[in-house]
Amino acid sequence: MIPRDIVDRILDTAQIVDVVGDFVTLKKRGSNYTACCPFHNEKTPSFSVSATKGIYKCFGCGKSGTAVGFVMEHEHLSYTEALKYLAKKYNIEVIEKEETAEDIAKRQRHESLLLVSEFGGRFFQESMGTPEGQAIAYQYFRSRGLQDDTIKKYGLGWAPVNRKSLSEAARAAGYKEEFLIETGLSIKYDDGRLVDRFFDRVIFPIHSVSGRVIAFGGRTLKTDKSVAKYANSPETEIYVKSKSLYGIYFAKGEISKKDKCILVEGYLDVLSMHQLGITNVVASSGTSLTVDQIRLIHKFTDNITIIYDGDGAGINAALRGIDMILKEGMNVKIVLLPDGQDPDDFAKRHTLEEVEDYILQNERDFIGFKSDLLIGQAGNDPLKKAELINDVADSVALMPDPVKRAVYVRSCAEKFGIDEQILTERISRKRKDMIIADQKQEERQRALKDIPAPMPDDYIDY
Repeated sequence: MIPRDIVDRILDTAQIVDVVGDFVTLKKRGSNYTACCPFHNEKTPSFSVSATKGIYKCFGCGKSGTAVGFVMEHEHLSYTEALKYLAKKYNIEVIEKEETAEDIAKRQRHESLLLVSEFGGRFFQESMGTPEGQAIAYQYFRSRGLQDDTIKKYGLGWAPVNRKSLSEAARAAGYKEEFLIETGLSIKYDDGRLVDRFFDRVIFPIHSVSGRVIAFGGRTLKTDKSVAKYANSPETEIYVKSKSLYGIYFAKGEISKKDKCILVEGYLDVLSMHQLGITNVVASSGTSLTVDQIRLIHKFTDNITIIYDGDGAGINAALRGIDMILKEGMNVKIVLLPDGQDPDDFAKRHTLEEVEDYILQNERDFIGFKSDLLIGQAGNDPLKKAELINDVADSVALMPDPVKRAVYVRSCAEKFGIDEQILTERISRKRKDMIIADQKQEERQRALKDIPAPMPDDYIDY
């Protein structure tokens, strides 16, 4: 048996377009990909692959399934063999073992946590309908310009002022105390009292890619500075903040269809943009952008447009994200809003057409964005200008695709009036340093895991 956590990792990593594309030539058509079916002879393509849904289907012969199912069908493999094939493709180590009673219990525990979290989501939604919820939470959401359909669709809710409301309702419904505590919905004090983590706050549920509620963000409406503005679910077995994106479940279809993801910072930024009609938008939910979040987006598109506030903090956040996105082999553009506005404000003050036009007219590639920003800081100082050119070249060096690097080298050379060879040499040195640093990091990780280093290719075991 392959352990559940490794199976989940394989399934989360495997991209069906990538997998099927190893066997057939796919052509993009709308939000899907098409090809002639590999399972029966045909001249007109009736085989379709949906990156959003993670499935394939042939409308000619009727065969359909997931990435694992495709490998099973095409290569005539068992389920376990197909998983091993995908694990090898994505360099995931598989260590098999027999499913023990402990494994079964772990799997059941994982599902129990999801069920408890989903109960919490329903409870907060229903609490919105109480007189207290209507007077406080509903009025707040409406004051922020959110319509009833949006409030309902995204599961927005209210955590009652009474700090035992959810815990008591959950136990009365038969949910175990241990799972309430583990999901972070409840907190147990040393004296045995069980109380709610979220109380007297409006609630934003966080969904997994498949649409299950896995966590919550609760915002206080109090102006008391001693009260934290946000209370958030702790990291759990079902929720890892660095691997989650707010709005991904609702946005993934449009991201795939438009072949672009718009990245913003907060809950309301996502909600206002979606409500306006721009639904390929997700948020990093108040955390700095992570590699895992970028890889999650990469399942649906190669293109990210960052829209952050136009102030200093927003600019710095955009700069931090650029290099990580480039290193993952993706394309990145940046849109800065007028100073003092965030996507929530901007969406509410403009029509759909105006926002779409603003994005189109103000998207900058990273070279233009960094250049304009840093040239202003450099002024006529030649040393600072040299630092700027080196900074842009180092970003180009992060790109894994040599063709893209070559194109951007030419663009940089033209923009800054500098010889291409100089930039190429700088980039080559930077990439060599990166490779050495990555190798050292891998060696450190192997040492921590006590995994022997691989033998060189010419090693012979006598």
